[in-house]
Amino acid sequence: MFLPRRIQRQSGRYSRVDDIPYALPVNSQGSPALMAAFTVDARRVAALLPGNELHPLRVSRDKGVLLISVIDYKKTDIGAYIEFSIALACTHGRRPAPPLVPLLFPKRFGVGQYVVDLPVNTEVSVKGGKGIWGMPKHLARLDFKQEDGSVSSRYAEGGQEAVRVRIERPAHAWLPIRTSAVNYCAFRGMLMKSSIYFRGRFGFRIGRKAWATLELGDHPRVQALRELSISPRAFFTGFFPSSSGVLDDHFEAWFLTQPTLPMDTYPEGLESVVDLGQDQTPMPPPDGAGMPTRSISENTQGVWP
Repeated sequence: MFLPRRIQRQSGRYSRVDDIPYALPVNSQGSPALMAAFTVDARRVAALLPGNELHPLRVSRDKGVLLISVIDYKKTDIGAYIEFSIALACTHGRRPAPPLVPLLFPKRFGVGQYVVDLPVNTEVSVKGGKGIWGMPKHLARLDFKQEDGSVSSRYAEGGQEAVRVRIERPAHAWLPIRTSAVNYCAFRGMLMKSSIYFRGRFGFRIGRKAWATLELGDHPRVQALRELSISPRAFFTGFFPSSSGVLDDHFEAWFLTQPTLPMDTYPEGLESVVDLGQDQTPMPPPDGAGMPTRSISENTQGVWP
C-alpha cells in the first residue's frame, strides 16, 4: 500500500488521544466492504453542502453523485464495528469545477466526499471518529450480510428504519487496488478534511451491469436525501471481500462561513462527544421486520413521494 513516509515512520509507536489508545498507524485489516453510487440533482446537492468552498462533483452538467459505502471492520485499534457511510462526491475550492475534469486532477480540485451521515455500531467509534476527525458518527443498529450472491446492509436507529442497501456481488474480486480517498465533514462549526489509504482486491460493475437496491425509511436523519432526486438505478457497484486501510492522523480544518452569523454551532459541538466512553460492544443488528418505506431501486420502480 502506498503511504506517506511520515506515516510509515510511525510504525511501532503509540499514542493516546482523548484517552483512546492507538498503536500507530491507525489501521484496519480483513474488512469486507460494499459500495454503490447513484446520480442525483447537482443543484440540490449544492444546497446541502456547508460553507462556500465545497461544490458538487458533477458527472454531467446537472448530475452529481450519491455514494453509499458500508465497511464491516473486523480488526482495528478500537475493536470490530460496522460503519455505514452516506456521502456526496464533491470538490473543494473557490468555485465549482467543470463536469468530470476533477477526476483527472483530483488533488488540484480537492476531490473527495462530503459525509452527510455516518452511523456506526460501537460507542468508542463515535468518540474517536467524531471527537478527533470530526466525522458525523453516531450510534445505530447496523448489519452486514453476504448471502445468495448479494451483499447488503441495514441501518436503523431509535426504533425507526433509516436505510437499506443491497448490491449484486460481483463474481470475482480481480482488480488489485491501492489508493487513497478524502473525507470532508462538518463539526464544531468547521469543515474538517481527513484522508484514508486502503488496499484490497476489488470486484465492480458499471452502467447497466451495476445492480443495486436502495431504500429510505422514516428516520429524520435521512429525510434530506429524499430531496436529491436519486436515480432509480445505480451506475456503479463494488465489493471488497477483504480490505486493509490506514486512517491518516494528520487532518485539516477550516471555519465554515455563511452570509449571516449562525445562531448555533453547525452541526454540533464537543458536547456531543465529551461524555462518551470507550465501549466496544456492538449495538444489536436491526430486527427482521423489514423496511416500511418506498424503494427507489430499479427492481420496484419506486417513486419518491
